[in-house]
Amino acid sequence: MKIHTLLPPLLGLAVAGIALFAGAAQAPPSASEGATLPRAAEAPPAAPAVPAAPASAPARSVEVDPSLPLYSPVSGVTGNLNSIGSDTLNNLLTLWAEGFRQRYPNVNIQVEGKGSSTAPVALIEGTAQLGPMSREMKNSEIDAFERKFGYKPTEIKVAIDALAVFVHKDNPVEGLSLQQVDAIFSSGRKLGAPADIASWGQLGLTGAWVGRPMSLFGRNSASGTYGFFKEVALGKGDFKRNVKEQPGSSSVVQGVAADLGAIGYSGIGYATASVRAVPLSAGPRGEHFAATYENCLSGDYPLARFLYIYVNKRPGQPIDRLTGEFLRFVLSQEGQQIVVKDGYFPMPKTVVDEMLAALN
Repeated sequence: MKIHTLLPPLLGLAVAGIALFAGAAQAPPSASEGATLPRAAEAPPAAPAVPAAPASAPARSVEVDPSLPLYSPVSGVTGNLNSIGSDTLNNLLTLWAEGFRQRYPNVNIQVEGKGSSTAPVALIEGTAQLGPMSREMKNSEIDAFERKFGYKPTEIKVAIDALAVFVHKDNPVEGLSLQQVDAIFSSGRKLGAPADIASWGQLGLTGAWVGRPMSLFGRNSASGTYGFFKEVALGKGDFKRNVKEQPGSSSVVQGVAADLGAIGYSGIGYATASVRAVPLSAGPRGEHFAATYENCLSGDYPLARFLYIYVNKRPGQPIDRLTGEFLRFVLSQEGQQIVVKDGYFPMPKTVVDEMLAALN
């Protein structure tokens, strides 16, 4: 499934990044090695050396769809709930857990975020009821789950993220194409850039920036963010050996904030005042778009994606009450307000309705 029109697969996140408000929900496509954004694949081969990014319009404040259901607590919800998976979703799961426990003080929730690749294993082994992931499950992971249980895991979209390319706050670069991002981070340049990019002067920066080398920060291979970025921004190419792999998203942002010549990628929810998300374009000569909610919904921002929670739900049977109520809270107005509070983007009602139907 792709983060493409936010409405089918985000129902849209649909074809290119998340074109969210496309229309009615559609059945999601089959799982792949990672979410892909068609616009990046359609980019022509040649790329200009210097980005010409127009000024971005001021971002509007993000608001939760008022038509989303309000959460009403029910009786008899107790027990232990374990979440194992994505580091990107770690803070968000912790905040959701706090909000849920305010309504159900007899519920104990444990959250562990060591990377999306740990979620399928935890669900298969039964050590967690919630498997948060910042990418879709791979076919191989789904197959392993199905061999164990005889049916596929249930995928619940819970938030929207703009995977951001961060630079130091004082870096003047105006924008980058995905070709240029690929030439910066990959060894193979599968998106067609004509040459490797290793210094800021190659992007047209002047003065002291001309000879300043780039310092690259990224996630480790257990991360769903690593997999998504490799799939979409590198065209499934290999990372350069000098990328400093970090165990968590916050470590990437901290590394970029401490190094004037640094560049790294992480979920937009980890942004701080010490870094800046660079506007991106899917094509080498296209307009650059900032990592805003509007640009994710329209599909203009090329690294938009869904964030997921996978669960073990037997087809034709209701999900266990504790897990089901937690996910209904996540998809409620209150749960989506927490999404905004943590710096991510809320789900439109069309997609929420689709997810609630999957739970039922």
